[in-house]
Amino acid sequence: MSDQIHPKNAHVDQRLRSDLIIWLTTVRPDGRPHMVAVWFLWDGEQFLIFSQPNTQKVRNLRHSSHVTLALDNTDGGEDVIVIDGEAELLTDPDINATLAAYKQKYAADFKEMNTTAEEMAKSYSQGIRVRPTKFY
Repeated sequence: MSDQIHPKNAHVDQRLRSDLIIWLTTVRPDGRPHMVAVWFLWDGEQFLIFSQPNTQKVRNLRHSSHVTLALDNTDGGEDVIVIDGEAELLTDPDINATLAAYKQKYAADFKEMNTTAEEMAKSYSQGIRVRPTKFY
């Protein structure tokens, strides 16, 4: 999908696989945006995010599936990546299938937080799948 959407696809794909934080913007029922930094996995076609179930972002997604994702500025404003997408709340996310990928990507963070991926998965049990519709 990114081949057709963004001209710097190899660079964008590399950043989406290696950056640790992405900003997720959802829309509150009253139309105001809500933006939070989240951990994520990118498989080349879609994003997978886990959240605690009763957060504002999850409540917002029950109202509207439209989201915007953004990778931070890493080159004086020249390397910001913004993605529009459609989010889906997963009713039965297979956390075990992605646990190994989260362990690998966030190993240093788990160690610094003195926790494990398995412990985090207990409270971050709401899966969110985001399918990109446009890259900027």
